[in-house]
Amino acid sequence: MKRRSLVVVAVTALVLGISAGVAYAYFTSTGSGTGTASNGTLQTVTVQALAGGDSPTSTLLPGGAATDVVLRVDNPNSYAVSLVSISQNGTISGSGGTGSCTTTGVSFTAPSNPDITVTPGSQLVDLPGAASMSTSSSDGCQGATFHIPVTITVQQG
Repeated sequence: MKRRSLVVVAVTALVLGISAGVAYAYFTSTGSGTGTASNGTLQTVTVQALAGGDSPTSTLLPGGAATDVVLRVDNPNSYAVSLVSISQNGTISGSGGTGSCTTTGVSFTAPSNPDITVTPGSQLVDLPGAASMSTSSSDGCQGATFHIPVTITVQQG
């Protein structure tokens, strides 16, 4: 009986000693470490400018009223981006007219401070009155389709 009491006392003392050690280690321990994280990468958003819309409802006429330019913006990201800048990026050209369209007379006026949200996928963005045509256009530009190269800047959020 004395031996059993001694074993019980020894086991109890051992359990209490381990518990006290664990508690002491928990409250007095220190540590350090490193970690890394990264943001997702913004995928390239592409754009195509379409004078008069996807199916032009108005035409450019020399000296006539300005017409809308529609941008087809393709956002491959899984989140919306903000379109914050639009600018012409190259020479406007014409093709498919009644002859040679060497002088298009077409000009593009981008909005100065766009703040347009572009959702994931393909989206049309209307720029009212952004294209016009001067009277200096070549005769061969009649019935031509005009290609307006643009660059856009987008940012996440």
